[in-house]
Amino acid sequence: MSDNLGDAPDEQNPFKGTPFEQIFGALGSALGGGPGGGFGGTGQGAAGMPDLGGLMSQMQAFMQPHDGPVNWAVVTDVARKAAAQAPDPTPTQAQRDAIADAVRLADHWLDATTDFPSGVTTTAAWSRAEWIVETTDVWKRLVEPLAGSAVSALSNALPEDARAMAGPLIGMLGKITGAMVATQVGQGVGALSGEVLGASDIGLPLGPDGKAALLPGNVDAFAGELDVSADDVLLYLALREAAHQRLFANVPWLRKHLIGAVADYGRGMEINVSGMEDKLREIDPMNPMAMQSALEGGLFDLAKSPAQQAALERLEITLALVEGWVDEIVGQATQERMPTASKLQESVRRRRAAGGPAEQTFASLVGLELRPRRLRDASTLWGSLRSRQGTEGRDGVWMHPDLLPTAADLDDPLGFREDATAPRSLSEEDFDAGLRELLDGPDPDQSRDQPTQE
Repeated sequence: MSDNLGDAPDEQNPFKGTPFEQIFGALGSALGGGPGGGFGGTGQGAAGMPDLGGLMSQMQAFMQPHDGPVNWAVVTDVARKAAAQAPDPTPTQAQRDAIADAVRLADHWLDATTDFPSGVTTTAAWSRAEWIVETTDVWKRLVEPLAGSAVSALSNALPEDARAMAGPLIGMLGKITGAMVATQVGQGVGALSGEVLGASDIGLPLGPDGKAALLPGNVDAFAGELDVSADDVLLYLALREAAHQRLFANVPWLRKHLIGAVADYGRGMEINVSGMEDKLREIDPMNPMAMQSALEGGLFDLAKSPAQQAALERLEITLALVEGWVDEIVGQATQERMPTASKLQESVRRRRAAGGPAEQTFASLVGLELRPRRLRDASTLWGSLRSRQGTEGRDGVWMHPDLLPTAADLDDPLGFREDATAPRSLSEEDFDAGLRELLDGPDPDQSRDQPTQE
């Protein structure tokens, strides 16, 4: 009998001709085996299988136990180490006060642009490390469907008659895949932490409900690239952050709708398992840096399934509508008050539509782009709707997801809802009642009239 799993006779090797033939062989070599040594140096078991006891024993030292498909302790650790590659000082009291004042003024300006009441209950100044910690709960909901797809792809790639024999190894490989995804996500989130400007900067509600937060270190770096005063930059970004908070607070279905689109995208992902073989072969469990090296450039060879493509299109359109609405009401708020607003608006539009280097890194590592490509069309649509039907008509579109503009509507943003009729799924009475409920603000028992605080 051959010492190497890949050389075992077909009747003794259920993995022959599958990606697992190379994957298990690579694991055996990486974990201390090799020619003549088997896994863990303890030799092969019966029927060409590796010594699972020795393999599992060594893997316990490599993998810490965790719940779910991703080890989030690894994600946070990798992300914070990435963020720490550049100075990341804790915000000063003066920076916290400046952000609180800017958000307070921003909310006052926004009151004149929309009937939606303020969504801000507290303010914060975050370091990059604090942004990572504060947004982890939402990243879990966004990433775990992707990780689950990766783990299940391993098991689904095996022929049915091989799964019983491979059971323990499949579980172990699931942990390995989860660790790889964790490292990859940690790198992507760590890269993003160096560019994001606030809690809602990428259009998704990443932070806690009602917390308007900016990252003063990143804001200062952004301001340094512009021919605009630092005070104007801070106030403009506070306006955007407060506008995001206002929208998410007053449109209760929107948060779930956006996060659900990302989750559907992850669940619909198709993974080329054979592309993992080379990555696994590179892993040296005795070298903590080996995992990171193995993941550079992305782990999976991704192909978009029809379901995933549909989820991605839904996400891109909704992101564009969110960013377009924010762009429109911030433009209203600053039109007569901030001469530099047009420069700042154009800079932010380009930044959001193109994505910075870190956002591109995140997309390559995690396989998900978070760019509102049609931001300008969406902003034009919201502005046109306001000019024709007023603020109430514009904001009433957020009453229900069935009312949202489609990709076809963004192709003709000036013509959206010219007939001003309710959708077929809603009667006029339901539409009017829903519009009143939306524009009357949140439940009075959950008052949002609390003063901002640090």
